[in-house]
Amino acid sequence: MKRERVAIIGSGPAGLTAALYTARAQLSTVVFVGKLLGGQISTTHEVENFPGFPNGTTGPELVENMKQQAEKFGAKFVFESVTEVDFTKGSPFLLKTDNGDEYLADTVLVTIGANPRELNIPGERTFVGRGVSYCATCDGFFFRGKDITVVGGGDSALQEALFLTKFGKTVNIIHRRDDLRASIALQVRAKANPKISFTYSTIIEDIKGEANGGGPAIVKSITLKDVKTGQIYEKPTDGVFIFVGYDPNSWLFKDQLALSGDQYMKIDSNMQTSIEGVFAAGEIHDSVFRQAITAAGDGCKAALSAIKWLGEREDKLQPLDTVAVAGD
Repeated sequence: MKRERVAIIGSGPAGLTAALYTARAQLSTVVFVGKLLGGQISTTHEVENFPGFPNGTTGPELVENMKQQAEKFGAKFVFESVTEVDFTKGSPFLLKTDNGDEYLADTVLVTIGANPRELNIPGERTFVGRGVSYCATCDGFFFRGKDITVVGGGDSALQEALFLTKFGKTVNIIHRRDDLRASIALQVRAKANPKISFTYSTIIEDIKGEANGGGPAIVKSITLKDVKTGQIYEKPTDGVFIFVGYDPNSWLFKDQLALSGDQYMKIDSNMQTSIEGVFAAGEIHDSVFRQAITAAGDGCKAALSAIKWLGEREDKLQPLDTVAVAGD
């Protein structure tokens, strides 16, 4: 069984930043990458709102740079997913991976984020980053003067639609029901905006694209279905922004850590969860901002708290080469 001072579950901006800080503090640090190094931001082709890149960067490039910086100070990256945890006995905590490996860690940082809910329709995944987006703040700028489609009828959909009017020529909100679920105040603002129109009782069945010169295909149209009449028709659009909710990746911890009603992880002002020595950062607890830079800041705070927590119990820590069991 392998033992580490710090185990970080997740490799997005929160996890990578945390790894930099804990490794730089000369703490043995392992990062469990999961399915995709970098998480969601790795699917973002252009990143223009992360400080330090005046000419912008790409999601994969940003992630690789952050990984290399953490590795420079000794962080180790394991390309496996954590599939089981045992926090019940206290520190050190037991982690098991999908490869059958077991680890003990004196402290754990949970940074595995949340995933936007998908429509699960043809073309959706094909055109992510090429016309399909789940983040107006991230990608709205790329749709200057374009016709934009927003999917959803809640507060997030209307808030993002209002934001997108700063860039788009038109913004059409498509909602599957007769009535919006957003707050009345947001509805009033959206309906008063001349750039915004509404299509009710309608769902998207397909997202289609065309070749973009010599580059990859980009979104050009959507196939719509009126759920009342059954009518199916095609509508041109340059971008599809989908806001039908988020699902935090908290299922692994639901029986051991305190979660909110919508399954986000509860933390205190020091980023600590309901279990002493287990910290959380990024979208696993943040249901509001969902930005790479705020996740990175969270990772920094969680790492500093973990470093302090370990320092306060230094006399209780076993050498890393000590044979141990959870909670020893």
